[in-house]
Amino acid sequence: GAEEPGMEAEAQQLPLGCGGGGGSPAAGRSPEGEERREPLQASVSNGGDAESGRELVELKVIWNKNKYDVKFCLDSTGAELKQKIHSLTGLPPAMQKVMFKGLLPEEKTLREIKVTNGAKIMVVGSTINDVLAVNTPKEAAQQEVKAEENKKEPLCRQKQHRKVLDKGKPDDVMPSVKGVQERLPTVPLSGMYNKSGGKVRLTFKLEQDQLWIGTKERTEKLPMGSIKNVVSEPIEGHEDYHMMAFQLGPTEASYYWVYWVPTQYVDAIKDTVLGKWQYF
Repeated sequence: GAEEPGMEAEAQQLPLGCGGGGGSPAAGRSPEGEERREPLQASVSNGGDAESGRELVELKVIWNKNKYDVKFCLDSTGAELKQKIHSLTGLPPAMQKVMFKGLLPEEKTLREIKVTNGAKIMVVGSTINDVLAVNTPKEAAQQEVKAEENKKEPLCRQKQHRKVLDKGKPDDVMPSVKGVQERLPTVPLSGMYNKSGGKVRLTFKLEQDQLWIGTKERTEKLPMGSIKNVVSEPIEGHEDYHMMAFQLGPTEASYYWVYWVPTQYVDAIKDTVLGKWQYF
């Protein structure tokens, strides 16, 4: 008829922590010292990754148009939730942005930030494979740009240049020598048109480091250093002559166009203008 020791202890339900290590050291043992285990509650759907503990919260994790129904311990931290998201989505924690009423703090528990049942957890981020698939190698990107440029309409077909070229060659155009490169002559290059269709001549004053662009109305004396670039393109049907532009400023409007430049002088003009600009 004596009362058996430990009966009162068996009648109590003692709480377990979320990691399975909570309660006093003797909480899981019977009076005879035999270990007594209580059944664990399944905490996660989608993956069978169980977490022990009593106070669970049901979450709806949304990432990349996918939804995951998750039961998670209310006393786990944001960092631990990121690990769970990683196991579900394959998205590394470092690449996750987890949102619940703002950016989810990693150091606080879900209880501290007042996460409740049915809460929606938004996740933003890309997996490593997604990032690698998007980042095209530099060489391939450059080839794509070059291919796209090759598809562009030649300059001589564009309307703004066509209205000048359709006038035909100037009557005093200088003779061209196709397939030959020559040094600049000691006399000005003449017999060319500018963008407005007026006659223009180019004089290279090397001793003054200047390019003189002369028209009927005036002569502009440009320091070589003010010319940022020189572009040229053969004229279709007249490949022994080029159209050429001197870039005098940052925009396309600053290009000074010259038409019917003899092909044998094109490289010499570029070397003279750009070579001196780079050198000085």
